Amino acid sequence: MVIVIKAKTPQEEIEKIKRKMEKLGCEVHETIGENRHILGLVGDTSKIDPDLIQANRNVERLIYVQEPYKKVNRSFHPKDSIITVNNKSIGGNKLAVIAGPCSIESEEQIVTIAEQVKRSGATFLRGGAFKPRTSPYSFQGLKEDGLELLKLAREKTGLPIVTELMSPNYVEKFVEDVDVIQIGARNMQNFDLLKEVGKTNKPILIKRGMSATIEELLMAAEYVMSEGNENVILCERGIRTFEKYTRNTLDLSAIPVIKKMSHLPVIVDPSHAAGLWWLVEPLAKAAVAVGADGLMIEVHNDPANAMCDGQQSITPERFDSLMNSLKEIAKIENRDL
Repeated sequence: MVIVIKAKTPQEEIEKIKRKMEKLGCEVHETIGENRHILGLVGDTSKIDPDLIQANRNVERLIYVQEPYKKVNRSFHPKDSIITVNNKSIGGNKLAVIAGPCSIESEEQIVTIAEQVKRSGATFLRGGAFKPRTSPYSFQGLKEDGLELLKLAREKTGLPIVTELMSPNYVEKFVEDVDVIQIGARNMQNFDLLKEVGKTNKPILIKRGMSATIEELLMAAEYVMSEGNENVILCERGIRTFEKYTRNTLDLSAIPVIKKMSHLPVIVDPSHAAGLWWLVEPLAKAAVAVGADGLMIEVHNDPANAMCDGQQSITPERFDSLMNSLKEIAKIENRDL
């Protein structure tokens, strides 16, 4: 339920309404916009008498939220959220670009790539230290050693780092070492993990599961936000369909749909969506055109010999060319890159 307060209502009157709702057992989330002041109610609203609320002279109207997600809902937070990470941001007018290798392989590899993508305009560095793989015999990442190398690359370039958390056992270490904690597609509905990161104040990037609906993705974000962490970023990375040519099918329609339903920023991962390096560029351009708030792109200096997902990684040279093209598309959409 959402209570829309009339413009110019004194704050003391708003506080009275808030206290009354809290006494009835509801959690109140206040959002102050340029033209709207709303109170979002979470919890059992069955005890609330809508006639009494609407009888209050300071209440403009009452909105019933039918969707199961509340804090994620744009009705609760009409203005787009901007997630601040160090001196960078995800959401708003400036597009965020997260770039780097699928997996961290060595100090030279991660530092070299970090320096190259930064020169091309990337604002965040990605790299896998713990790698969830379909086969137990595939390279699983350097784990803790990989995190240390990622931190070293951050120290040398100043780029905030993004990496995937797979287990609640490592939450404290990730909170200490990582700038943006990624919850991968396979863990999107690992509710215990979502609750744990929800107890932190770290930005959380949630990737859409390969068979997840948009509502299920938003409910994953709701799990995190219900624990108190509202620094959530969503990522569309393709879903599983009957098509076998590409690794997944990139659901471009999800971006404007999510932005209509939720206030959270949405980025796109064209690398995992296609699974083919030569499709990364056109899909990245399309993502910017439909309103994505950023991109996550896999970049490797030697894709042919990469230890993980070389077939979907582009070289630093191609990344640089892509960034130049994306700047032109961003201008058309009145965005900065």
